[in-house]
Amino acid sequence: MAPALPTPTLPQALVLLDYFGIAVFAISGALLAAEKRQTLVTFIFFAVVTGVGGGTLRDLLIGAPVFWVHTNAMLLICMGAAFAVWVVRSRHFSERALLWFDALGLGAYATYGAAKATAWGVAPVPAFAMGVLTACAGGIIRDVLAGQPSILMRPELYVTAAALSSGLFVGLALLGLPLPLAALAAASAGFALRGLAIARGWSLPAYPG
Repeated sequence: MAPALPTPTLPQALVLLDYFGIAVFAISGALLAAEKRQTLVTFIFFAVVTGVGGGTLRDLLIGAPVFWVHTNAMLLICMGAAFAVWVVRSRHFSERALLWFDALGLGAYATYGAAKATAWGVAPVPAFAMGVLTACAGGIIRDVLAGQPSILMRPELYVTAAALSSGLFVGLALLGLPLPLAALAAASAGFALRGLAIARGWSLPAYPG
């Protein structure tokens, strides 16, 4: 039997980025449950699905162990986010809180997804795609379960911002920039683009038909 290959490791800064992305996406899932006036069980379910959905698909596709299965931390983060939103209550958040938490998670998670795929030996273009998938899949699942239009069916700059973070990280890493610096630049760029889209109503042009 061939010896098992060592599990790739990422710099601690990128691991923290993963935790951050999971937390803010979980909060966004719980906020949507709050908007729908659901039970605490639904808060937790939406937080978990949004927090780990994209990363789960990524790991299955790149052949990595699913990241939340062998540790308690990830699900505890999601459940903690759900309880926090439940206790604070949605009235203490602005109407656009879900959008801004989603924007924070988008840049962080797209960057981490691309970084993990790269560490597992995925080629640059598929690694870029894994970053976008990591950032967007959880939100898509959340929206479908909530019975509202998926982010894929809206013209706002969402997937584009994830693509910016993911692509920028892959490009900077290929140029030899230290991974923590590449991650910081990529996550910040994606958040900035998404934030400007929220603040100024930027969107992509629709097909004229």
